[in-house]
Amino acid sequence: MRLPVDPPVAPMLARAAHALPEGDFFYEPKWDGFRCIVFRDGGELELGSRNERPLTRYFPEIVSECLARLPERCVVDGEIVIAGDGGLDFDALLQRIHPAASRVARLAAETPASFVAFDLLALGDEDLRQRPFEARRRLLLEALGSAGAPVHVTPATRALEVAREWFSHFEGAGLDGVVAKPAGLGYLEDKRAMTKVKHERTADCVVAGFRWHKTAGRVGSLLLGLYDGAGRLQHVGVTSAFTDARRLELVAELEAYRAGAGEGHPWVAAGDGGPARVPGVNSRWNAGRDLSFEALRPELVCEVAYDHLQGDRFRHATTFRRWRPEREPRSCRYDQLETAVPAELADIFDLSGDRGEA
Repeated sequence: MRLPVDPPVAPMLARAAHALPEGDFFYEPKWDGFRCIVFRDGGELELGSRNERPLTRYFPEIVSECLARLPERCVVDGEIVIAGDGGLDFDALLQRIHPAASRVARLAAETPASFVAFDLLALGDEDLRQRPFEARRRLLLEALGSAGAPVHVTPATRALEVAREWFSHFEGAGLDGVVAKPAGLGYLEDKRAMTKVKHERTADCVVAGFRWHKTAGRVGSLLLGLYDGAGRLQHVGVTSAFTDARRLELVAELEAYRAGAGEGHPWVAAGDGGPARVPGVNSRWNAGRDLSFEALRPELVCEVAYDHLQGDRFRHATTFRRWRPEREPRSCRYDQLETAVPAELADIFDLSGDRGEA
């Protein structure tokens, strides 16, 4: 493979913000999938991931579709997603990273993926990374605009009000938020040169355990739980973004809840395969990582901010807001969580040229 931009490439990233910036920007939906840079040189094609490792073997259907629909020689930045009945299905995407070729082939047929393109790094013999994004976007539309499903070009708008509407409406299809790209921006590898605004909500959760920090004598993360409809405390995620000083304070704050915590603890008792989701159970996604935890009596409640609920678990680590001593732990249930209004992914994939480039 000989291209003006050779693999691997560390993709350009975005920094988080609380509001969409105003000015000379392109705004795009933020897709919830696997970041992927496609390198094609004639009959050769490689799918590069965000960590610069190839995804090629895990998505054979994307390889064949990109060979059929992309220009003969190009480098395209985008996202691999799987669209399910309820919108984007990240859990189905995770299942595709499997060592068994037979399983990969079966899932490629059962849950085929799509590729959403949002930047063009090279076309033919030309390296486009120094060109402004506005020019790269125009060339991307010319090169892939008529490619057809399952290869899509992401919609984009220059109208802030349209972007705000997308931020609200597209969440129901499983999208993360909106990304803003300066019109004059070159492609800066591994730099947080774009801006992303993600959905954020708050929830009151039971703190039923914690993990130690790699630095001895400090709390690393708090383990969060919510009660389901059957009254079982389910592990739903962690909160871990604390300063060193706060980690030391938490040791003292949690001490009173450690005594006798293992007796009848729902996660400790369920470790034999019971119905609750148990922290610390290893899987192929965290092989070799120490996931042991210290149980706490499930009497503490804290408020956390979260961006997205994936199934019945927080998609990413949450942000600790405050303790809620007035809350009864049993009142911390799933039914407190907001549910986004469902939206059809077809509304996003099939946006007209007028709205997609407003």
